[in-house]
Amino acid sequence: MDLVKTEFVLLDERFARCGGDQWMRRLHTGCRWTEGPVYFPAGRYLVFSDIPNDRTLRWDETTDQVGVFRQPAGYANGHTRDQAGRLVSCEQGHRRVTRTEPDGTVTVLAERYRGRRLNSPNDVVERSDGSIWFTDPSYGIDSDYEGYRAESEIGACHVYRVDPANGEVRIVADDFERPNGLAFSVDESRLYIADTRQNPSHIRVFDVTDDGALTGGEVFGTCDSGVFDGIRVDTAGRVWAAAYDGLHCFAPDGTRIGKLRVPEVCSNLTFGGSRRNELFITASSSVYTLRVNFNGAR
Repeated sequence: MDLVKTEFVLLDERFARCGGDQWMRRLHTGCRWTEGPVYFPAGRYLVFSDIPNDRTLRWDETTDQVGVFRQPAGYANGHTRDQAGRLVSCEQGHRRVTRTEPDGTVTVLAERYRGRRLNSPNDVVERSDGSIWFTDPSYGIDSDYEGYRAESEIGACHVYRVDPANGEVRIVADDFERPNGLAFSVDESRLYIADTRQNPSHIRVFDVTDDGALTGGEVFGTCDSGVFDGIRVDTAGRVWAAAYDGLHCFAPDGTRIGKLRVPEVCSNLTFGGSRRNELFITASSSVYTLRVNFNGAR
């Protein structure tokens, strides 16, 4: 068992309520770049990506073993679990968003916008109305490291929504350099989206209208260590963002109130366990976990 001392860094008194295990456990290492953690409570397992090795791995909570879930995996990056408990994935290599059905077959949810191929879908979330929202930067087509080098057919990097009724793929935000992680607020009235390329890298926040459009888009928080990647929200409305030195925590008003240090560059995070108080962190070559005294939003 590989243990690392947990370090919560207090930047604001509101962060004093956040804590957890004194030791962070490394579940797995030896990857090239881990990403996209998603926990399945029914099976008690975690799925995550090792993008450059073109594989998706699975950690089994009952056996504490890690094995290959899918390889090749279309250079999959971000994942989420839909309301029916199915895996939804961003496949950078295949330039599409897919859903894995209970029988193992794969359904394509989005691969083109107005006839043009997407760049390389990066991260994905589902809203309670069944709509699928995803970011589409160009990392998977910029080189052959995390996908296949190619020219962008769309010519820009956008954020999209897939309509649950008819499958229509619609642009909801078109003024990003490299949209990356995204997460809804607890009541789903707001959507947080990270822009990795901006200097400094930052998170923007949008209001979500009844018809699934976005308004606003002001900067919510900026990064002071590298760039922001994946983001999640807890039940108190705090926003947790992966960065170079660990996880940054923002209060709902946009104040950075604390950090959770991690010994590798962080890419993403998710909450799991039966009470959503097991924090799983993908970071460079490894995946870490610790139990915390707060809970992830559904």
